[in-house]
Amino acid sequence: MVSKLFKDFFNSEKTGGFILIFCTALSLLLSNSSFGIGYINFWETPFQGHSLTHWINDGLMAIFFLLIGLELEREVYVGELSNFKNALFPVLSAFGGVIVPACIFLFFNYNTPEQSGAGIPMATDIAFAIGMLALLGKRVPPSLKIFLTALAVIDDLCAIIIIALFYTSSISFMYLSLSLGIFVILLILNKLKVNVLTPYIIGGILMWYFMLHSGVHATLSGVLLAFAIPFQKGEENSISYQLQHHLHKPVAFIIVPLFALANTCILFSNNWQHSLLSREAIGIIIGLVIGKPLGILLFSGIAVLLGFCVLPHPLKWKHIFGAGLLAGIGFTMSIFITMLAYNQADQINIGKMAILTASAIAAILGLGVLRFILKRN
Repeated sequence: MVSKLFKDFFNSEKTGGFILIFCTALSLLLSNSSFGIGYINFWETPFQGHSLTHWINDGLMAIFFLLIGLELEREVYVGELSNFKNALFPVLSAFGGVIVPACIFLFFNYNTPEQSGAGIPMATDIAFAIGMLALLGKRVPPSLKIFLTALAVIDDLCAIIIIALFYTSSISFMYLSLSLGIFVILLILNKLKVNVLTPYIIGGILMWYFMLHSGVHATLSGVLLAFAIPFQKGEENSISYQLQHHLHKPVAFIIVPLFALANTCILFSNNWQHSLLSREAIGIIIGLVIGKPLGILLFSGIAVLLGFCVLPHPLKWKHIFGAGLLAGIGFTMSIFITMLAYNQADQINIGKMAILTASAIAAILGLGVLRFILKRN
C-alpha cells in the first residue's frame, strides 16, 4: 500500500521537478543575456562573510538533506526498505548505478586533474526524475514510482557518504567532535522518548554550525539530524512525520529552486560545444546516460539471478531499464558534488554543462522508453 506520506513526498517532488526545470532555464537565459554579469555577480554578494551561493549550498541545502534523511528513515522503518528482501532490490540497483558511472568516468579521467570528479555521475536527482515520471500520468504502476523513489533516495545516501569520505579536504577534530557529541545527545533524547521537536531543532542548528567549521560538509548534519528525530511507528502525530510533511513544500518550492538559480549561472562562450568533447564532460555524459541504466540493470539482474532478491511485482525488466534511464538525471546532487570536486571555474563550468546535457538526454530517453512501454501494456 502506498502511504499518504509517500504520496505527499512524490507529489511535492513531482511539482518541484517542473519548477526546477523552469528555474534552470531562467537562470541560463539570464546568465547569457545583457543582464548576465550582474545576475552572476548577484549570487556572489557577500553576507556575513560568505556569498549568497555559499549560504544556499552550505546552509539551506542542509534542510534539503534533512528531508532526504527523513524520507530514508521512513523507507527503512515502514517503506520499501523495511523488508530485507524487498529492500535488497533497489539497494543493489542503486549500488550498480553508483559504481558503474564512477568507473566509466575514471576510465576517461584517471590520473588527470579531473579525476576527483568521479562522484559527479553517481547521483540521481529525485525531483527531476519523479517529475519526468509524473508526465506519464496514471499509466505508471505504483511499484515503479516506489522503486524509482527508493533508488534515488539510496543513490543520494551513497552520494552523502561519498561527500563525507572523499570531498573533505581538512578536518578540525575539535569541531567534528562537538558536532558528533551533539548528535549523540540527540540520540539519547530519542531513546528517552523525548517527542518534542524543539530540542532536536536547536541541537540540529548547533550540530550544523560545528560541522560547518569542522571541514566536513555541513549538509551532512541534516542527514544525522533526521536519524536522531524519533520516528516511533510513523503515525501522523509523530514529530518525524510532521516535520517531513512541513518540509515538503519549502524544500520543493523554495530551497531546490534557489539552488538551481544560484548554481546554473553558466556563461556560454562562442565555442562552448567544444567543452562537451573534453574528457571530463565525456566521462559525466556517458556515466549518467549509459552508466546509470547499465549499472542498475547489471547489479539488479545478477542479484535476481543469484536469488538474493526478486523483481518487484508487476514490473518487468523493461520497466527497470526505463527507470534506469531516468536515474541518469543527475542535476542537483551532481552539481553539488561538482562544486566540491573542483576549484577551477572552467572545470566547474564544463562539469555543469555536461550535467545539464546528460540530464536532458537521460530525461528524453527515459520518458520516450517508458511512454512506449506503458502504452503497450
